[in-house]
Amino acid sequence: MRLTSVTHLRLPYGTLLGYDVAVGRTGHPVPVSFDQRRHVGRGDRPGSWMAITCRLPAVDLDALAGAWLAVLRRHGTLRTVFSPGPDGPRLHEVDLRPGRWVTHPVAPGQAVDDAVRRMLDERCTPYAAPSHRLCVILTADRPTLVVAADHAHVDMWSLLVVLRDLVQGLGGTLPPGTVRPFAEHTAALAGREPAPDEVRQRWAEILAAGGDVMPRFPLPLGELTPAPPERVEVRDVLGVDDCALFERRARRSGVSTLALVTSVMTRTTRELAHAPLRAVFPVHSRYDDRWHGSVGWFITNAVIDARDPDPRACADAVREAVRLGSWPLDDVLAPWGGMPEAPGMFAISWLDLRRLPVRIDHAGLDAQYVSSAGDADGVMVWFVLDEAGLHLRCRYPDTDEARENVGAWLDRVVDGVRSSAHPAGADVVLAGDRLVVDRATRADVAAVVALLSGSGDADADDPDLAPYEEAFDALDRDPGRFLAVARAGDGRVVATVQLTILPGPALRGATRLQVEGLRVAVGWRRRGVGSALVEWAHEHGRARGAVLARAGDTAGDGPHRFLARLGYEPDRAGYTRPL
Repeated sequence: MRLTSVTHLRLPYGTLLGYDVAVGRTGHPVPVSFDQRRHVGRGDRPGSWMAITCRLPAVDLDALAGAWLAVLRRHGTLRTVFSPGPDGPRLHEVDLRPGRWVTHPVAPGQAVDDAVRRMLDERCTPYAAPSHRLCVILTADRPTLVVAADHAHVDMWSLLVVLRDLVQGLGGTLPPGTVRPFAEHTAALAGREPAPDEVRQRWAEILAAGGDVMPRFPLPLGELTPAPPERVEVRDVLGVDDCALFERRARRSGVSTLALVTSVMTRTTRELAHAPLRAVFPVHSRYDDRWHGSVGWFITNAVIDARDPDPRACADAVREAVRLGSWPLDDVLAPWGGMPEAPGMFAISWLDLRRLPVRIDHAGLDAQYVSSAGDADGVMVWFVLDEAGLHLRCRYPDTDEARENVGAWLDRVVDGVRSSAHPAGADVVLAGDRLVVDRATRADVAAVVALLSGSGDADADDPDLAPYEEAFDALDRDPGRFLAVARAGDGRVVATVQLTILPGPALRGATRLQVEGLRVAVGWRRRGVGSALVEWAHEHGRARGAVLARAGDTAGDGPHRFLARLGYEPDRAGYTRPL
C-alpha cells in the first residue's frame, strides 16, 4: 500500500459527500501526550491531517454512517477534542451523535483531489470538534472512501485500524465493546521511570553534533525562511520479487531489511555529504499487544546516528535509535525546553505493513495512505513495505538546491537498494563454482527454452522464439511468478526454475510456493546445482510469505528420490514440504 500526497491522488469525479456527526456535551479531561502538545500547540492550520482511501462495493449511505458511528463508539480517542488552555492545549472527552451527510460542491474546472483537500484542511484541524471526517465520492463505478483525521489523534497504524473496523462494521462483523484509548497509553508512559543517564548522554551527543538541534539534512537545501512550498516524490523502489531478493541478502548478512536499507543510506550520505547518517527516527510506542487495536498517536521521535555503512553496524544503530525513543521525551528533552527543531530537519520513517498485527485487503480495497500538502522546511523520507514491494515517499522544500541535493541523495539510495537486491558476487557456491541466481530476462529466453527442451545445451537456438517470448512477457508481468536462472561466471545460463506464489483459502489461508520447470544443463548435473537452486527457491518463497512448497515437473532420473532428499512428501497434488 503506497503512501502518497493529496496532490498526487487522482480521485475519480463524482458527488463528494462528508458525514457531519452531531457534537454533544464535553466530558472528562484526559491527559495530553508530549507529541500531541507539540503538534496542537502550533494552533489551527491547514495540512495537519492524514488520511486513508479505499474503494468499496456499492454501499448504502445509511449503512456507512452506522458503521462509522460504531467505529467512533469503539475508539475513545476519536471521541476527544482539543481546546486552548492557559498552559497549552487541553483535551476532553466529547459526546458524538448521529449526524447527516453533506454534499460538497466541486467547482467547474476544480479537480476532486483539490475539493477533498480544501474540505479536510477546513474540517480536520487540531482544534476542530471533532477533528476527523468520513467522506465518500459516489461515481458510476465503486464509491471511493476517504477517512481523515488530524495527526494528533492518529498515526499510520491507527488509520489501518479505523479502516479495518469500518469495513467490519459494514459487514456486520465488528466485535462489540471498546478498546483502550490513547489517553491510557499517555498516562502509562508518563508513569514510567526516567531515562537512564546513558540514554540522556547519547541524546545530548547526537544533538550537540548538529548544533543542539534535531538532526538536519546534510546537504544544502536553499533558503528555508519562510518555508518554501513542498515537493513530493513517490518512487517504487523494489517490486515484490526484487524485495524478496533484497530480504534474502539482508538475512545472509545477519541483519533486518531496515538495517540493510540504513546501510545504503549511510554509504550514500558518506559519499555525497562526507558525514554520518544522522536523522530523526520515529518509532512506535505500542510496546505491548494491548495497544495493537487502539487508535492514537503511538509514535515517538528518536534519533539515529549511523557512522559505519557495514550492515551489522547499521543494525546496531537502528537498535540504539529504538532504545533512545523508548523513554518519556518530556523528561529527556527538558534541557532543551522541548524538542529543539530547526529548519532543515531530516527524518526517516519505516513502516513494514506485512509485520503489523492489523491487516486489511489493501489490494482488493485499492487502499492508499494520503498525506496533506503545504509548505516544507525539512526533509521527510518514508519507506513503506507491503506485499507489492518497497515504496518510498519523500517530502522536501521545493528549492533549486533541495531539488538537486535531495534528488541526488534519493537517486543514489534507490540505486543502492536495487543493486543490493542483485549483488555482483556469488549467490550459490558449489564445489568451488560460483553461480549467481537472478530473475530471467527476455535475452535468456532461448537458453531457458533449450534447457526445458531437454537438449541440455543452454546455447541452442530455437528457430521460432516468438511464442516463447510472448509467454515470457506475460509471466514477467505477473507479480506472482518468478522465472529464475543460475548463471556461471561467464554469464551462461546453466539452470532454471519457475516459481509461483499461490495465496488462497485452503490450509487456513496459507500462502504456497509452486516449484516447477527445474532444469540443469548437462555439464552441470550431479554437482548439486538442482538441490541448491531448490533451496534458494525455498528462501525466496519464505520471503514472499509462503509456508508450504509444492513441487512438480522435475525432469531427470529419479525425481521422487530427488524431492525426498529435499524434504518433500507425496500427496494428492504432487509433492509438498513445509517452509
